[in-house]
Amino acid sequence: MSLLTSILPSFATAPSDTATTGAPVNASTPARRPAYRVTETAEGYALTVNLPGVTKDNLGVIAEDGVLNITGKRSWQKPEAWTALHRESADAGFALSLAYDDAIDADKITAALNDGVLRLTLPKAEARKPRKIAVN
Repeated sequence: MSLLTSILPSFATAPSDTATTGAPVNASTPARRPAYRVTETAEGYALTVNLPGVTKDNLGVIAEDGVLNITGKRSWQKPEAWTALHRESADAGFALSLAYDDAIDADKITAALNDGVLRLTLPKAEARKPRKIAVN
């Protein structure tokens, strides 16, 4: 089973326990599922998640028991003497859960957050990588 067929996105309300999620998210505010994209290469999978306004301090990424949990909260501060006429973005937290199987080597997952875009590299386990077979 590949990662692409086993992805199970889920979201309801943001978790309130920072010990289990790794990021402070208010339980009274509903969480939103961020936009994401998964691409496959021979070496593994690349996961790109759009998290506008989320900083590294307000982001939690945990891989546990075959589930990758990503939680975050925006850290926008209203400038003094500023009055908004209209604001398109909300301060709701982000929550995304993706299930994966044993095709992923969870110990080698890497993540980088730049300009509100989280990029994760999920390498395939050595047993699942394609190998060339010599023909005699």
